[in-house]
Amino acid sequence: MKIAIIGNGITGVSAALRIRELKPDWDIVMISGESDFHYSRPALMYIYMGHMSYRDTKPYENGFWRDKRIEILRGWVTEIDTKNSRLLLHKKDPVNFDKLLLAVGSKPNKFGWPGQDLKGVQGLYDLMDLRELYENSKGLKHAVITGGGLIGIELAEMLHSRGVHVTFLVREKSYWNRILPNEESSMVNRIIEKEGIDLRLNTELEEITDNGKGRVGGVITKDGQKIECGLVGLTAGVSPQTVLADGAAIKTGRGILVDRGFKTDAENIYCAGDCAEIITGEERNLLQQVWYTGKAQGKAAGEAMCGIPTNYEPATWFNSAKFLDLEYQTYGQVNLSVEGEKNLYWEKPDGLAALRIVHTDDAVIGVNVMGLRYRHKVCEKWIEEKRPLDYVLDNLSEANFDPEFYSLYEKEIAGVFREQVR
Repeated sequence: MKIAIIGNGITGVSAALRIRELKPDWDIVMISGESDFHYSRPALMYIYMGHMSYRDTKPYENGFWRDKRIEILRGWVTEIDTKNSRLLLHKKDPVNFDKLLLAVGSKPNKFGWPGQDLKGVQGLYDLMDLRELYENSKGLKHAVITGGGLIGIELAEMLHSRGVHVTFLVREKSYWNRILPNEESSMVNRIIEKEGIDLRLNTELEEITDNGKGRVGGVITKDGQKIECGLVGLTAGVSPQTVLADGAAIKTGRGILVDRGFKTDAENIYCAGDCAEIITGEERNLLQQVWYTGKAQGKAAGEAMCGIPTNYEPATWFNSAKFLDLEYQTYGQVNLSVEGEKNLYWEKPDGLAALRIVHTDDAVIGVNVMGLRYRHKVCEKWIEEKRPLDYVLDNLSEANFDPEFYSLYEKEIAGVFREQVR
């Protein structure tokens, strides 16, 4: 049995390792045009800022793949020949397969802005974008970033660390307030502004202007502001990569359509990760586009390809990030307006830490942690075991990583929360 995997990100790697664990004698080839080996995409910013080398971002030594008998092939797949079960590659020999996994990820959104294809306009998703950023930021004085999500703030921090003046355009009235509740969103606004980044809320990009030489010279916003700059970062979210699937007449919607066993409508072809749209039978299909779900989907898809009955159900939602120096973790259902939900909120007096617990009358359903470190397994367990609020308040210390913080603030937090419950 020969398994081909297109993509060596966390989804492709997780699938390959699970298949090898279950099927020691199967042949596995993992194909990527971007890099020879798997690396950590979330670490791109630290390479640029000089905190890590590219080598540091590789979780596995190069020889690991040889020892696991997983073939690594560097090349761009140009076509999936579904009839003959083979992949056509640019300037490479075709690759035959018995089963195929598409783990091709996503791409930065573009919304048809005039000038979006000028030199100096880019996203930040992969190593190729990082190389482009090195070139585009040589001698750069001023950059404009549009899109108020996690990639946007990462790119702002990267450029700011090199002394570039950054103007950050956010369409919403507050940073990332589709995800963050008002208090946490306001906290991040303050952090961004304190750092010296020019945050402009309620501001949308209208046009990117040419400097007369085919490069970006500035932007015009929808309210008529003209901002000169030498780089525009497009960070308004990502969309699934569907080009290969579309070319092979594999069904797509927002992403590549799969069932809960990660099967596409093409025989022996599977798909998982950022590019997969899972058909749920409900009003809206499931798209999950964060590192943690990519890993989980890859492992589950690997099991499905090995013949294990698979009916993927998302685990308790988790994500983490850093907003400049402010760490963030979220668990379960937060800012989703769940029927009957109630919120408890505590914020440190200096505005550099906060804790939110979301609960119903029956159980805690969500936790937001800002500027603190809480134990993942403890928060997840509270939600999965449907622990009542009193239990969680009595056991906050179980989750806290920092004994000094616990001794200073844990009683205060519990007291504030109990007062809010009255």
